[in-house]
Amino acid sequence: MEVKKSFEEINEKIKNGTAVVVTAEEIIDIVKEKGLDKATSHVDVVTTATFSPMCSSGAFLNFGHADPPIRMTKVLLNNVPAHAGLAAVDAYIGATETSFDRDIEYGGAHVICDLMAGKKIHLQATSPGTDCYPRKEIDTYITKDSINEAYLFNPRNCYQNYDAAINTSDRTLYTYMGVLQPNMANINYSTSGELSPLLNDPYLRTIGMGTKIFLAGAPGYVAWQGTQFITEVERGNNGVPTTSAATLAVIGDLKQMSCDYIQPAVFEKYGTSMFVGIGIPIPVLDKDMLMNLAVENKDIYTHIVDYSVGRRSKPSLGKVNYAQLRSGTVTLEGKQIPTTPLSSLSKARAIAQELKRWILTDKFTLQEPFKHFGKVSKLNTLEEVGKGEIDNE
Repeated sequence: MEVKKSFEEINEKIKNGTAVVVTAEEIIDIVKEKGLDKATSHVDVVTTATFSPMCSSGAFLNFGHADPPIRMTKVLLNNVPAHAGLAAVDAYIGATETSFDRDIEYGGAHVICDLMAGKKIHLQATSPGTDCYPRKEIDTYITKDSINEAYLFNPRNCYQNYDAAINTSDRTLYTYMGVLQPNMANINYSTSGELSPLLNDPYLRTIGMGTKIFLAGAPGYVAWQGTQFITEVERGNNGVPTTSAATLAVIGDLKQMSCDYIQPAVFEKYGTSMFVGIGIPIPVLDKDMLMNLAVENKDIYTHIVDYSVGRRSKPSLGKVNYAQLRSGTVTLEGKQIPTTPLSSLSKARAIAQELKRWILTDKFTLQEPFKHFGKVSKLNTLEEVGKGEIDNE
């Protein structure tokens, strides 16, 4: 008889301490030892994780009102611009925003992590002044405890696969995929492979709006589909996309987060980014679900694309699996090329284990999505329109 489980049944087992929880790496050997049928009966939850640079990240902050009050129109945090076009004392600071005085060596990601660490942040704000908000400037310091809300809201995190990067030109390229040496001297990639959340649930059966997650060391939620979300893409025989596909918009309380699981990053001659740690618990609902969860690096493929071509659609030089990428070298066009991960496998493993502990010890239950994401067949692109050619009708 085929085993079927529900979120409710699994949550009851979590609450009474009988749930069997393993990581996405551990489940591979369990399936090999027990077989799919017995493993489906035995295991209830598989924890997945990633720790990678996620540029589309940032934080909403509410500073509280001053006396006399001010409607902030320009805001600097440690000399990094934050967007104040929200309300009187609300602002959003993006991870990739850079400092006026330190350029890419210090940016929004650093401000977010310094705030999270309990450090004082220099707040400078100006306003034209209004009858109800007469104050025109303020210069003070804030901490995470002195302000009201501080929550991470990341519009595009947790990519479902991503192309590996190479450079066929004769000059060094400085990119968000790191430094790419000329003449195909290196390949950079960014995923935790068989541990990565969306690679373990390729059709997003259990991940949608409302899904409870591990976000930078604190409980968080999937708020919406991420930007640049697409589902109708090239897939392998196992259903796993072979290129970038789904993404997640995620939210969580910054005040509860830990700098162990979120870190600023500086990419040479490119800009600022932020490493974000995300873990997603996936319930073993049936045998098909477990088959996806037991996916191995050798069965997850991605394209090697040429970043020296200055356009959105970069040519593929071929496909490669993550076992090959993880080996440290890939043979391409008869040449052995060293490979380097931008994501941290050790951090991803730590997150998967910590999330496992939350479920087993802290009774962290699973949340069934209250809305699943729809299918998206293509991404729109931005076309430049010349002056005088804009049609406003």
